[in-house]
Amino acid sequence: MRAPLGHFDDARPAPDCLELLTRPVADAVRAWRGTVPAEQIIYVDTDPAIADTAAFVEHYGRDLLDRSANCVVVAGKRGGESTLAACVVPSAGRVDVNGAVRRQLGARKASFAPMDTAVEQSAMEYGGITPLGLPANWPLLVDSALVDIPHVLIGSGRRRGKIIVPGKLFAELPGAVVLDGLAI
Repeated sequence: MRAPLGHFDDARPAPDCLELLTRPVADAVRAWRGTVPAEQIIYVDTDPAIADTAAFVEHYGRDLLDRSANCVVVAGKRGGESTLAACVVPSAGRVDVNGAVRRQLGARKASFAPMDTAVEQSAMEYGGITPLGLPANWPLLVDSALVDIPHVLIGSGRRRGKIIVPGKLFAELPGAVVLDGLAI
């Protein structure tokens, strides 16, 4: 199979290679019932040694720069309570943690979650966290710019490998809230 973007040697429908995904991502793919068929979630094998954005796009294709996204875990705090949430933004942007995220979570303060917290709570590897398979009680904030992109590259739950999904899939994920201006 040929990936819909980039230059990958190994691309296949995610339902055909669940063993390459972390348990929560594999479970989410297996249970997927959105308007986008699960077979359109494409797994591509990548070398974790070239995960840096500049090296990654040089190796796998410059077209990926405008068609990739990052999923970051944030913590919103109000009073003594802390809420974890995930934010999905274009790779070329940054999450507006102190503006859009703080307001959406109703938090007094918001910041990026510590790496060990993000990894432990998501059950995914740092550098590969993806919105598929996140804990059901987490808010999932999605930048509106991603929803209309035909195919978006994002983490697979592991540092090795990525997944390519139709952008509209992000809006159908559990807990998803699509926001204008989430990325700055």
